[in-house]
Amino acid sequence: MKRLHLYIIKSFIGPFFVTLIISLFVLLMQFLWVYLDELVGKGLEFSIILEFIVYTMAMLMTNALPLAMLLASIMTFGDLGENNELLAMKAAGISLYRIMKPLIILTVFLSIGSFYFYNQVIPVSYKKLIALMSSIRQLRPEIIVKEGVFSNEIDNYSIKVGRKSANGDMLYDIMIYDHTEDKGNVTVTVADSGTMKITKDKKYMILNLFNGQTHSELQPRDRRKTTYPSRTDKFVKQSIFTLLHGMELERKDESVFRNQNRALNNAQIVYFVDSIGKELEKRRIEHAFALNYLSPLSTHVARIARKDTTSIQPLKLIQRVSIDSVLLNVKSLTRMSIISSAVNNARNNVRAIQQSDEMLVLSIRNLNRFSIEWHKKYTFAIACLIFLFIGAPLGAIIRKGGLGMPLVISVVLFIFYWIITTTGEKFSRESVASIWQGVWFSTFIFLPAGIFLTYKAANDSVVFNINAYADLFRKIFKLSKKKEEEREDK
Repeated sequence: MKRLHLYIIKSFIGPFFVTLIISLFVLLMQFLWVYLDELVGKGLEFSIILEFIVYTMAMLMTNALPLAMLLASIMTFGDLGENNELLAMKAAGISLYRIMKPLIILTVFLSIGSFYFYNQVIPVSYKKLIALMSSIRQLRPEIIVKEGVFSNEIDNYSIKVGRKSANGDMLYDIMIYDHTEDKGNVTVTVADSGTMKITKDKKYMILNLFNGQTHSELQPRDRRKTTYPSRTDKFVKQSIFTLLHGMELERKDESVFRNQNRALNNAQIVYFVDSIGKELEKRRIEHAFALNYLSPLSTHVARIARKDTTSIQPLKLIQRVSIDSVLLNVKSLTRMSIISSAVNNARNNVRAIQQSDEMLVLSIRNLNRFSIEWHKKYTFAIACLIFLFIGAPLGAIIRKGGLGMPLVISVVLFIFYWIITTTGEKFSRESVASIWQGVWFSTFIFLPAGIFLTYKAANDSVVFNINAYADLFRKIFKLSKKKEEEREDK
């Protein structure tokens, strides 16, 4: 039996690592395609790109690992069924549960490891990835001067080029506005040709101009004059040196992103949710007191709930009066003033309530994101085990190995799982459903499906046999037809 278990594990390990690499590669290409515009043309070093890929692959592991588990289990048991090895094992009295036993134990350890990875490694990778992406976004691209268009990428200069040489080394019909003195377009330089180079350290730009002239407007000595004197300087060669900013990658501090939901482990999320919840409750009560919505009794209840009575003062009892009697006993002008003041106060209160509601909704949504992330770490680990119980019986039933049929089935099932998971998380985030209902919704669907498929495969059920379903429909059709004939005879 030990040899059989080792054989099953060896048959599974190979496809698992292959499918994991394939899944990571496909997801990585999709991710890079989305952020391609932010990476291309910025002169990034290979080490920076490699660092970006490593952090991204760590983040994509949450989707790649369950998909690889599903695909590898279908391939493994599909190969065993296609080669009649699974049939021989069952003929020897070995049940499907005993055949799956070593993979179940292996997957349990893998699920524990995946939870640790999600809880400890991914938060660190997320902070580093977000910090790196933020630094790359602020990195200015190489100075690119287009023909016939003013370029403002160089600090304090606006450059226009009529045309460029084929290799881009020479520039022709150059016009440059100098804004170094921050006085507007008072200095303009025109040149027949020139070259532009950036130093290796990307700190300075050297612009060599040939055969041109510089026109400058001068300030008149008498400010009452409306005309301005000008000066023209001709040159055969002129060089402009300017300091470039934002051409080097400046690392952002990772601690800036430490309070985001994916940047925290579960222990930190519990502490953070508790802090946000207390602050949210405090804001609710303070807003209610500001609008005089709380009675003395509710004040006492809120005081107990907050456990912070220093800033709460009980409202004074207000004697009830008849508004109509008050308005009838005052002059018309005073009555209109009272009504106008009441309307304005009501409008201000409505506006304050709307603003407060919007802020509370955003705070609750933010709080839900942290709670969702706490649950996702567990659902991610359990998903690996669930997909084993789905993939293994599916492979035993369809009896097809390789990457053809297993890949199609795996992709369809995983897309279905991803849609359900995303929908459930959205419901939880928008408070349509509770947190555990939304996040665990896909688990509640796929876990019974895995148990059902395992039971059917263990009992050699014909789940995917089209002829069996055709026979079933024929029997139903014959039965219904027989009942109709009996009714007609009566």
